[in-house]
This record gives sequence, structure tokens and C-alpha cells, in this order.
Amino acid sequence: MPNGQDPRVFTYLTLRKSVGVIAFALPFAVAIPIFIARHVLESSISGYYYTGARNLFVGSLCAVAMFQFSCRGFDWRDEVAGIFSAICSVGVGFFPTAPEIGASPQQKHIGWVHYTFAALLFLTLAYFCLVLFKIRSETPTPQKLQRNGVYTASGVVILLSLLAIAVTRGWDLKYSILGLGPVLFFETTSLLAFGTAWLTKGETILKDVS
Repeated sequence: MPNGQDPRVFTYLTLRKSVGVIAFALPFAVAIPIFIARHVLESSISGYYYTGARNLFVGSLCAVAMFQFSCRGFDWRDEVAGIFSAICSVGVGFFPTAPEIGASPQQKHIGWVHYTFAALLFLTLAYFCLVLFKIRSETPTPQKLQRNGVYTASGVVILLSLLAIAVTRGWDLKYSILGLGPVLFFETTSLLAFGTAWLTKGETILKDVS
């Protein structure tokens, strides 16, 4: 069994950390232009596709897809979930949400494909958190039990955020949370939970004591 000093293990953990960093940083990174140019907060992270942050948005999703495809774990379920989440991540980036104003019928249809990929992506990420990340054959260490708690909390936050987004869009609710549109807010909470889980899986925090 490779140990923590094995280059293969180090590379695997680094990939996990990279996914977490991108997910954690994306909601803030796309909004950076608000400080350097005429730019307003969009109603959703996907809405930044139609701003100067488009390349950052799409590039981040492609990077996540690459990392997900490359660090699928050691179980067939990891294999399937990793490949599927990679496909969904690319789909979210390459099938943009419809613009809020003046969307053509074709853009609206593509937008529904975008929502489908996004929902499937986050559901798969929740599955990682609630199931796959907590699988371990040997006796768990105290740190492993703590990490399992982080995974559970992250998965629950992702699912509740998705539910909140679905209710908001389905009922066309108009409100703000901390000055942010509800979809943007709950997309951010999903990504922060996702990033926290992957950083934890990469042993950035709660690492086993040697």
C-alpha cells in the first residue's frame, strides 16, 4: 500500500486540493472585474459567461473536469462518478445559460441543457461527499471520523442549495441575501461546500497524524 510520501499519493492529493481551490475561488474570481472595470454582480455565476470573466468561468470548469477525470480514486464507483462529473463540468461550461434579456429560442433550449448538466454535476458531487469520500476498509482514525463529518455537512449543504435554487427558479422568487441574488448566493454556497470537501479529501485540513 503506498504511503503518504509516495509520489503517486502526493500527486493524487494535490489533484484533490486543486479541485477544491478552484471550486472555492470561482465565485469570487469571476466577480473581480467589479473592482477594476464597469461590471455588476450577475444574478448567477453562470451569468458571467456573458461578461469579461467568460474565459475564467469556462476555463475553471474545464480544469475541474480534467482534475475529476484524473483523480477518480480506487473504486469502480469513483471511476464512474469521476468520469460523469467531468463530462457534466464540461457541459456546464460549453452549454451556457440563456442571457437574461433578449434570449433567442435556441439560447433558451441550450440554457436548459446547461441547467441539466449543472444539476447532475452538483448531485454527483454531493454523492462524492455523502458516500464515496466516507468509504474506507480499515479502522478509521479520529481525523477520518472528523473528515467524514465535514463530508456529510458539505453534501447536505450542496443538496439544500440545489433545492433552494430549484424553488427560487420554479417560483420565480425575487429577493436578495446579503445583497446577492438568491441563485448566485446558493450557487456560491454549493461551490464553497464542494471546495471544502475536496480540500479536506486532499488532506489540507484534518490530516491523519503520522
